[in-house]
Parts: sequence; structure tokens; C-alpha cells
Amino acid sequence: MVAEISVLVEGYARELEGGVFRASPSSVLIEDSGMRILADPGADGESLLCALYREGLSPQDVDIIFVTHPHLDHILNLRLFPQAEVCDPTFVYRGDELIPYGKFIPETGIEVLATPGHTPDHGSLLVPVEGETWLVAGDLFWWRDGAVPKTDVESLLAQEDELACDPPALRASRLAALERADVVIPGHGKVFRPAGRPRPGLR
Repeated sequence: MVAEISVLVEGYARELEGGVFRASPSSVLIEDSGMRILADPGADGESLLCALYREGLSPQDVDIIFVTHPHLDHILNLRLFPQAEVCDPTFVYRGDELIPYGKFIPETGIEVLATPGHTPDHGSLLVPVEGETWLVAGDLFWWRDGAVPKTDVESLLAQEDELACDPPALRASRLAALERADVVIPGHGKVFRPAGRPRPGLR
């Protein structure tokens, strides 16, 4: 099964005067098996709604919201989608029901990959798109505005995450993801193609 994927809002993270920090993640729309899945609705409601409308969609057209992790900049816009089911990497939430699910978002071919490190419960998505695998990475990879990250595997593994709760776990999660991803949508930053695949012994 081949999915369609589009970045509705490119994620950003910028520091302003007075110590104010402004951030919202890449919000990604995936259409698969007749379902519309929105990954990380973020905190910038105006940009997200405008992007949906440009696609000819409204919040009511979204079936499932997937959240990579519970940092508030990634989830504040959940309030815009009261009718949608919500998934984290472990459960589907229907009101006060927590329904466990397996390796794939229910009724789709979208694989959920556990990627702890930024947070203990972080998860990413592997999406098959026209013969390639796209990684919706959440904050497995992210950087501040203005950064020019290197996208070779060794540099990506070493990329500092100032908010990581477990840097060794983060490195292991990045390695596992890069072994499979052709294209990466980072939590904050531009879409990129990793240069090469991990070499044996990088663990």
C-alpha cells in the first residue's frame, strides 16, 4: 500500500528577545487506506488551518491525530480536532478509553517506530511513498532556525539535542530510523535526505 504525504506546516524553533522561545513542529498530513492522518498538529493554529484549507480540507476531514510525544508545542492544536481519534505510539484514545494497538496505526499501512531519547515515550512514523520510506521523525531530529545541519549519517547521529532526556537512547533510536529512512521530516527544520546508510559498527 502506497501512501500520500505532505508537510502542511514546516516546523520552526526560534529564540526571540527577552528569552522568549517560539516553536511549532512540522505538521504532516498522510492519506493511506482511505484514512487521513495528521501527525503532530503543533501549536500554530492559524498556519495549520490555512494549510488544511489550501488542501480543500477542514478539521472535520481528519480521521486520526498522531502525536510523536507529549511536549506542548506538538499537541496544543489537538483542541482544533475534537472529533478525531488520537494516537500516541502505544494507544488510540477515544474519550476516556485507552486502546492498545500493534505495529501499525489501525486500518493503515503506516508503521509506528519507537524512538525514545528526546522523551521516554517518543515515537516516529515510517510511511511508504512511491518506493521510498519517509520518516515522520518528530523531535528525533530537530534544530533551531538558522542552523545548517549536516545530513551525513555520522553527523545526524551526533547532532546535539539540548532537550533530550536520554542521549544514548536517542542515538540508538536515530540509528535504527536511519537504517530505514530515505527521506526525513524533522520536528523542526526542513525535509532532508540522509547522505548514505549507517555503516556496520556504528552502534
